[in-house]
Amino acid sequence: MQGILINAASLLLMIALGYLLKRIGFLRKADGGVISMIVLNLTLPAAIVVNLSRMDFQFDQLFMIIAGIGLTFLQLAVAWWFSRKSDPLARSFVMFLASGFNIGNFTLPFVQSFVPAGIPPLSMFDMGNSIMLAGGTEVVVDRMGKTKQAFDVRKVALQLLKSVPYTCYIVMFLLGIFHLRLPAGVIQLIQPMASSNTFLSMFMIGLYLELQLPKSESRLVWKTLLIRYGTGGLFILFFLLLPLSALDQMILCLLAITPVPVFGVINAVKKGAAAETVGFCSSISFLISLPLMTLILLLFQK
Repeated sequence: MQGILINAASLLLMIALGYLLKRIGFLRKADGGVISMIVLNLTLPAAIVVNLSRMDFQFDQLFMIIAGIGLTFLQLAVAWWFSRKSDPLARSFVMFLASGFNIGNFTLPFVQSFVPAGIPPLSMFDMGNSIMLAGGTEVVVDRMGKTKQAFDVRKVALQLLKSVPYTCYIVMFLLGIFHLRLPAGVIQLIQPMASSNTFLSMFMIGLYLELQLPKSESRLVWKTLLIRYGTGGLFILFFLLLPLSALDQMILCLLAITPVPVFGVINAVKKGAAAETVGFCSSISFLISLPLMTLILLLFQK
């Protein structure tokens, strides 16, 4: 238990360090964009390859891909129900920020720090999650908002193929199925990049952290967070009743309370939401998720 708490405090320190350096003017929020590019295109792909390099995928884990898609649909349905009487802009805000799972920038480095054995099922889940984040969620939101946007498979596929992490998932998934291994020299070469993924991801969160919110938007933000984490709590109760391994149950419970995903932020702003309000909601979700996910780990360690 002590080790988990110290590790969680270490992650919080990384976030606090990024926020502090931004506040004193040593770094700027814009610097987070540079770190984000490094994480998404270098350290995160390296972490995926290293963590999955010695794992053999089992076909019974394929349900995680379906879960990544299906749970997002359930989140969207709940978010739509509780925002159905709101104006279109507020409804899209709630649906985008109350759905989806932040895996690459938060859950993967979190699991990488605490439970490396959970990377394979987490990776399978993220394959389905990425399909929704890459375009599926936007189509559902527009459909429920009664716009005429059609689901463009080619657009979603192209966006996924442009994603370096997703491409790494697919390559490592295929290698695992056929029991193939990357040369040990390759793993050793990229290990330093993989090891830096947790720090850079958490530090980036600190740079993006926003703790100021216009009072007029506070009700919308707290309503969205209540829907997101309330739905997550119901998911956890459901997962604990399923006949799954303890590892799969733990990963699913951690996923149920992940922060707002980056794509949710992007899509909400694209639909017209104020960037400051979206940024505050996203930032607070990180501060909520970290202690809740730590609590989940502590409960599963008993």
